[in-house]
Amino acid sequence: MSKPLIFVTNDDGISSPGIIFLVKVAKQFGDVVVIAPDKPQSGMGHAITINSTLRLNKTNYHGVEMEYSCTGTPVDCVKMAVNKILDRRPDLVLSGINHGSNSSINVIYSGTMSAAIEGALEGSSAIGFSLCDYGIDADFSQAQKFIEKIISSLLKNKLSKGVCLNVNIPKLKADELKGIKVCRQAKANWVEEFEERLDPYSRPYYWLTGKFVNFEPESNDTDEWALSKGYISVVPTQCDLTAHKEIDTLTQNLK
Repeated sequence: MSKPLIFVTNDDGISSPGIIFLVKVAKQFGDVVVIAPDKPQSGMGHAITINSTLRLNKTNYHGVEMEYSCTGTPVDCVKMAVNKILDRRPDLVLSGINHGSNSSINVIYSGTMSAAIEGALEGSSAIGFSLCDYGIDADFSQAQKFIEKIISSLLKNKLSKGVCLNVNIPKLKADELKGIKVCRQAKANWVEEFEERLDPYSRPYYWLTGKFVNFEPESNDTDEWALSKGYISVVPTQCDLTAHKEIDTLTQNLK
């Protein structure tokens, strides 16, 4: 019986520490193929490349037979894998491990999670992993046993078509992690500001700043709550943005 085919990508770039660690873990579970951006693509969301060409370049960061850097976005990487590189649909698409949280509203901006969602849309099981640590020296190994548990579970138990997992890991030592919480996405948002600065020619430019606001800090069933209590949050995620409960009311209003 053939091993599971596991495709790995990310949005931090093919040589980032997070993807190097994730590929090492994935090798325990099957045959691994890697296509990841050739440069950081954080905040790209579900962007695809339509106004320029895409190129793949063979790399040797991960010690697997098939690995390439891609000049496009994380979603481009998934599409290239499924349509050009792989001879069959991957059993599992892994994206990450991202440097920084992709909980709550961050999921819609995240290139990491968009790659996982694209994998689910292509019919594969898919997981996006993120660690709440932006440091280049972030220690992904502290959560290794939980990462392995989630991967193993999804290989054995498929989700509904089009659904993937958004996994966020708090910045804690292994003995401080309390376990896994399956939960929902918190209602939160970024309150944004644009700081105006002047370049050497006195021309204005703008730098995006702001703060993250959780609008339901007391709710004990959200990813933000789980992370704050030392749990790894797991949110089943899909691309359907329809506000289903508004359909009947809107239908009546537009008659």
